[in-house]
Amino acid sequence: MGRKEELIVGLDLGTTKICAVVGEVTPEGIDIVGVGTYPSVGMRGGVVVNIEQTVNSIRKAVEEAELMAGCEISSVYAGVAGTHVQSLNSHGVIAIKSREVTQADIERVLDAGKTIAMPYDRQILHVLPQQYIVDDQEGIQDPLGMSGVRLEAKVHIITGAISAVQNIIKCCEKADLMVQDAVLESLASSESVLDVDEKHLGVGLVDMGGGTTDVAIFQDHAIRYSCVVGLGGNHITSDISVGLRTSIDEAEKIKRKYGCAMLDWVNPQDVIEVGSVGGQKPRQLAQSILTEIIAARVEEILKIVEWELVRSGYIESLHAGLVLTGGVALLPGIKELAEKAFDMPVRIGVPYSFHGLGDVVKNPIYATATGLILYGWKHGSPVVREKPKLLNRVIETMKGWFREFW
Repeated sequence: MGRKEELIVGLDLGTTKICAVVGEVTPEGIDIVGVGTYPSVGMRGGVVVNIEQTVNSIRKAVEEAELMAGCEISSVYAGVAGTHVQSLNSHGVIAIKSREVTQADIERVLDAGKTIAMPYDRQILHVLPQQYIVDDQEGIQDPLGMSGVRLEAKVHIITGAISAVQNIIKCCEKADLMVQDAVLESLASSESVLDVDEKHLGVGLVDMGGGTTDVAIFQDHAIRYSCVVGLGGNHITSDISVGLRTSIDEAEKIKRKYGCAMLDWVNPQDVIEVGSVGGQKPRQLAQSILTEIIAARVEEILKIVEWELVRSGYIESLHAGLVLTGGVALLPGIKELAEKAFDMPVRIGVPYSFHGLGDVVKNPIYATATGLILYGWKHGSPVVREKPKLLNRVIETMKGWFREFW
């Protein structure tokens, strides 16, 4: 018999890539045992725009992760992003029945906190407690067992469009995957790239993906503000394509090879080769032109993020600074540009608390997928899966062939 083990799978449905990461729960923590990525062609700005293409991308990413982990994946924690995601802070109050706070009281006060007027096309994704108050005693993280007559909870509520969340779940189900929970991507990323001290002091997480930039602010170990900005790495690629008069694919290659966000870092004499469209010969252009295009768009994204930080009212409370993660965080010079723009410490966040293939995922692009594993570990129950025998896999493959012919 194959040995049984607890596996948690994080599925990051991004605009540029679908990423599946498999984590195995051990007494020491979590071992990464499988990673699979595949280009995402059915998503735009964190929202499904083509179900069949998205299902195909999910299948390919999951198959790669299964092959590496030597297991079958049947359930995942899926990431949710997109400008349809909105958040607000709320407040709930209840009377304590037994003069001592029970788990049922905590659940009741959280239910009271999420009793808000909600448009019919939206659903609540998360109700996150910020602090509890027992008889005017504020700042309580866990009120269980405390004595009192009144319990209050300040909560952060994250909502999303029902159709957008259902489409993600539908794509996973069509790929034969059960969604254990749909989790806001910035919340997941915070689990894997932020440490406890940063969350206590006050920190801003900026997850810069392909289609969106997710912002989340933490203070006193609780999330205080979150939002999604509809700009990301694909907009930088699009600017390069238009500015250098080349295809999107060529613009992406140029961005990855020569991209830089700081004009001071580029030698004015350096030139790059740009492939033309319509079968014309490649052209030589100054690298500084590319850097100007990239820097202009990155500065715009950072400006909008700054505006969101000001709007939150917490910009003066970010004593631990900002943490940049996501694919765009790999752009050389972006950390320095952000430090200049925000006038505060900035670091690049990578997943750091994993064993096994932990070195493989020490990259900002895996922040969400690995964070989903940690979220599932803390808030859900891992699924016990048996490593299938080779014979079982051969039989399943043959069954698939017969189904195709009959």
